[in-house]
Amino acid sequence: MDTSVCRDRGSTRGWKSCAAGAAVVAALLASTACRSDGGGAAPTARPSTGAPATPTATATPPAKSGTPSATPGATTSGKPGGTKAPANPGGSPSAAGGGTRAVADCTTEQLAVSAVKEPADSKENRHLLLGVQNVGDAPCTLYRYPHVKLGATARTMVPVIEESDPDPGRPVVLGRGEEAYAALLVSGGGRDEYEATSITLTLQGRAPGSRAGGPVDVPLPVARLYADDGQLVTYWTTASGVALDFIMSK
Repeated sequence: MDTSVCRDRGSTRGWKSCAAGAAVVAALLASTACRSDGGGAAPTARPSTGAPATPTATATPPAKSGTPSATPGATTSGKPGGTKAPANPGGSPSAAGGGTRAVADCTTEQLAVSAVKEPADSKENRHLLLGVQNVGDAPCTLYRYPHVKLGATARTMVPVIEESDPDPGRPVVLGRGEEAYAALLVSGGGRDEYEATSITLTLQGRAPGSRAGGPVDVPLPVARLYADDGQLVTYWTTASGVALDFIMSK
């Protein structure tokens, strides 16, 4: 601004007015210069001088090559601390229809057969104790009572004493080396006495009236026996005394 104009006014009041106007013009020029330098952009923030912020998470190192993703011993239930169920719980073998597997039938091939006189010092040969022992490799089952024939000429089996069944409806199971007994009354004081020099024994099968194999010869404790139509036999039992009780009083 030309200050000579202000000096020509010649008065104090005029000088003050001129000075004030000059100040306004200077302010306008300064404002114009600021807008031309960037359109009033905000100044750049001063960098912080504080410590850098702590990272919020740590990167997980990569898994080792070949390491399985599943945790060893993990359970199949999906619950923490659960126990893996066995493949086959409670696993005992069963026969058809459920229950414990049935024991095979005894055969004469796996039994040792014997006969002794009772009492041993008796002068009569009327009471015999028939015995079978399991000499096989596995348990087996005896059913009901033995089919016995006294002598080669016998036409019928020796009748059974029905009340001698120690456990009606249940067969006798013999483990390896175990024995079972049936008491035999050779003569009961009846009629039609005859001489017998042999005894044959046949095992019964699972079904009533069936047979498990053919007849087997029983070694005689004496040279000959005198049998009659009063002969009787008992059911199989593992207690020899129980069997003998049914014939010793006859």
